[in-house]
Amino acid sequence: MQSYYVSTPIYYVNDEPHVGHAYTTIAADVLARYYRLAGRDVLFLTGVDEHGQKVEQAANERGITPAALADAVVDGYRSLWPSLEISNDDFIRTSEDRHKRAVSEIWRRLDAAGAIYKGFYEDLYCVPCETYWTATQLKDAGHADDKRCPDCGRPVQQVKEESYFFRLGNYQEALLEHIRNNPDFIGPESRRNEVLRFVEGGLRDLSVSRTTFTWGIPVPGDPAHVIYVWIDALTNYLTGAGFPDGDMRHWPCDVHLIGKDILRFHAVYWPCMLLAAGIPLPKRVYAHGWWTVEGEKMSKSKGNALRPDKLLEEFDADTIRYFLLREVPFGHDGDFSHAALKQRYNTELANDIGNLLNRSLSMLHKYQDGVLAAVDSEEAADRELVAAVEAMQRSVDDAMQRQAFHEALEHIQSVVRHGNRYVEDNAPWALFKQGNADRLATVLYHLVESLRLIVLQLVPFMPVKTAVMLAQIMNAEQQVNALLLSEHGGWGLLAAGHVCARPSPVFPRME
Repeated sequence: MQSYYVSTPIYYVNDEPHVGHAYTTIAADVLARYYRLAGRDVLFLTGVDEHGQKVEQAANERGITPAALADAVVDGYRSLWPSLEISNDDFIRTSEDRHKRAVSEIWRRLDAAGAIYKGFYEDLYCVPCETYWTATQLKDAGHADDKRCPDCGRPVQQVKEESYFFRLGNYQEALLEHIRNNPDFIGPESRRNEVLRFVEGGLRDLSVSRTTFTWGIPVPGDPAHVIYVWIDALTNYLTGAGFPDGDMRHWPCDVHLIGKDILRFHAVYWPCMLLAAGIPLPKRVYAHGWWTVEGEKMSKSKGNALRPDKLLEEFDADTIRYFLLREVPFGHDGDFSHAALKQRYNTELANDIGNLLNRSLSMLHKYQDGVLAAVDSEEAADRELVAAVEAMQRSVDDAMQRQAFHEALEHIQSVVRHGNRYVEDNAPWALFKQGNADRLATVLYHLVESLRLIVLQLVPFMPVKTAVMLAQIMNAEQQVNALLLSEHGGWGLLAAGHVCARPSPVFPRME
């Protein structure tokens, strides 16, 4: 069985989950569910990043240990994800023994390859971003006088200490060659171009250990040094795949989903580390955009950081999942608006697909007692609907391969709109009045069968609502996680004589 591996970043434990965390994790979940539906051996990994100076500082400020801080935040993530219908196969904590073994092994491989050396570090460091900067980079960012981070705008610290270094520059040309030879390695294209410009500008060796704090994994053979948190954190993707003791059947990862703020770590540092360690590179790194809320940037000072648990008090998980992946192209920035969510819900879910389901099953019960009859012949309109459904299946697959979730949903909605036009054009009520039973049977069959296949494509996006819709179509409870496109994705699988349940509203309108 062909494997499929999708990962989210591991989230920092010094912050509470917000809509950005939910966005990445929902996107990864949709991919995982889609490829399980496609019959792949899926590994979906998420988790938390527990180590580093800023976690130690945050814990000290609260008067607790870093481990206690991590435990509290981990519980928040682990309780949140099921409420958003997240189906991760594994949850990694960087404090786990399996991860410590993986990080130590990566370090040893880098060291054995001659990619690490000991030296002396003196430069500027942003604790929140866990990023090193030169004075030139700060000047270029327009913060030369007050020494602020080019990424987050917060003050940086002057750091002077003994350090191990990774020979990042040694892998510059190999990385450039890989990016140029693999156009899909970094997405979207704008982020690929951004990385190319950064690498072409030259890579300097990277400080990869610290001695000024202790909350982390010690350097093998030199416990006075703690391994740089980004080597530690990035290695989680290997840990989840079974490194160094497992079969690694899921590696290389098919796609790392990340926010655009951590693109450099995933598209520059990580592949160079893997090149040095002799480990295959991930197939794809995809950086999505950021969300604002009601037109304003999320911030703690404004108190408008949108928390998923609060959002779930207003809307069900499927509606949130649908809106986040439908509203903006994945990779672009977006704005979360309650009005936009309600508009999208009422228009596409309640008016379009909900209406198509309700009217189709209602007419089937009104005119044929809920029983599908045999189809003796098809007209052009029927064949066009079948062709639209089959084209949708191909288009959705293509979009999912590119993480173009909004396109996949548009392809599905296009067929939903086609189905509603088909109802109006063929007027089953008129066929019934005319006594044209054969044509009525054909139209109703095509409506119900197209609905079944539409809903099947929506399963990864809305696992709860689609189970309800399929239960009405199939007249039996549906375990959507057990469905396979190879077994259930063909046209004409509903047999003559099949009885559908009476419809009940799945998407009641929002006021």
